[in-house]
Amino acid sequence: MSKFLPIIIVGFFSALVLTPLSRQLAMRFGVVDRPSGRKVHSTPMPLMGGLAIYLAILVALVIFSPPAYLTELGGVLAGASLLALVGLWDDRRSLKPLAKLVAQIMAGVMLIAVGIQVRLFGNAVPDIGLTLLWVVGITNAINFLDNMDGLAAGVSAIVSLSFLILAASEGLGLVASLAAAIAGASIGFLIYNFNPASSFMGDMGSLVLGFALAVLGIKLEFPARYRFVTWMIPVLVLGLPIFDTTLVVFTRIREGRPVTQAGKDHTSHRLLALGLSQRATAVVLYGVCAALGVAAWGVSRATEEVAFAIGGAVAIVAVIAFVALELVRIKTTSRG
Repeated sequence: MSKFLPIIIVGFFSALVLTPLSRQLAMRFGVVDRPSGRKVHSTPMPLMGGLAIYLAILVALVIFSPPAYLTELGGVLAGASLLALVGLWDDRRSLKPLAKLVAQIMAGVMLIAVGIQVRLFGNAVPDIGLTLLWVVGITNAINFLDNMDGLAAGVSAIVSLSFLILAASEGLGLVASLAAAIAGASIGFLIYNFNPASSFMGDMGSLVLGFALAVLGIKLEFPARYRFVTWMIPVLVLGLPIFDTTLVVFTRIREGRPVTQAGKDHTSHRLLALGLSQRATAVVLYGVCAALGVAAWGVSRATEEVAFAIGGAVAIVAVIAFVALELVRIKTTSRG
């Protein structure tokens, strides 16, 4: 673990220094998020924090890039760079959801081209299809989660630290290095993004973070474990963004609204409706994310029977939380 600490430190200080600069650029060029009925902030906020996150990850990886993984790392950085540009353009001009989807698929193809893909079924067609689904799903899950001060950055930091611990224990150099860079950059940016935030990451940040975390999930491997148990681990680590996205998609379909239509229907908004403050909501969700990381660690060390028991217990709690939060949404909308 200690050998990855310099990567965290470089990522942290890079984001810490670059975020104020990105904020100035955002205000100068008008890349701001203006208040609206579906937002929780009341003043225009600079949106280019994602530039600081992207550059901080890039700097940390370029300085400490593992020589044995240059090809794979090149594919990761190529995909992240594409999504950074698309995210910046979306923050500035707003893109159609289809355009962002195409970019995410292209980034996934870049991963497959350098050999980074899901290998669950042992057959190219379903494995490639699942790779693209995973990349698009996790990228959008983090994008969806960026709906409140400090939420996406804090969750990304905790998720990447969980991946770092798991990868380091298995000697996975590329995964651990990328996780350390993401953790450092996310924590550095969080200094400015925790409530009350002075900078937002925008789509440039959330798309890059989501894509990078999706890569960690694909590359985290436990060769000695049963394949489906192995895949339980990244699903647990990323359980909160997966849960939130599932909840939001279900609600929007139930209410007859387009899935891509933004609204105050995320997990965070429902906790706010229960009376929690923004800071308390963020801390509660950080705790959930950390608990899922602990569960993932337990699965990685347990027998198959115990691993499935842990996964089943988490699934039962998730279903109960899902129903409870859906009832909160129904009660809130009927009152409004």
